[in-house]
Amino acid sequence: MKLFVGLGNPGRQYDQTRHNIGFEVIDELSKRWNIPLDQAKHKGLYGKGFVGGEKVILLKPLTYMNLSGESIRAVMDFYDMDVEDLVVIYDDLDMPTGRIRLRQKGSAGGHNGIKSTIAHTGTQEFKRIRVGISRPTNGMAITDWVLGRFTAEEKEQMNEAVQKSADACEAWVKKPFLEVMNTFNQ
Repeated sequence: MKLFVGLGNPGRQYDQTRHNIGFEVIDELSKRWNIPLDQAKHKGLYGKGFVGGEKVILLKPLTYMNLSGESIRAVMDFYDMDVEDLVVIYDDLDMPTGRIRLRQKGSAGGHNGIKSTIAHTGTQEFKRIRVGISRPTNGMAITDWVLGRFTAEEKEQMNEAVQKSADACEAWVKKPFLEVMNTFNQ
């Protein structure tokens, strides 16, 4: 069983914001795999299904970003899952808008959702798909930037990044993550 988690914040006011790109990837996987996100438990919204014979869970934590790890831990405990079967998809300020980068482990890099995930899984060694959102260049506060919406040009780049991220998730269902990294990190 594999657990795909997209980080974001619940509520309409956060839809389509930079910080919610993880939610957008989970929504794309939900469509592709015909797995409705119809269960509200474990402090999240999730759905279960099968992809290529592999059982998968798609999760959008509803705890707000800073507490994302609570929902992830609850799902992992309920389904008796190991951290090796987890991938977390989230926004990254330190990468150019629209770029994606896969990693098998790493620090939080200042991302509160990842800090919470590390705290609740007890390790930095879990798979990630980072989606670049760049840093503000106009002196805007980081909080305002990540909770802001994409420009028309950025939106086009982000739509492509969502598709690539979903492609990487699909590849991980069939192949080892290291192989998927080698393909998507070029």
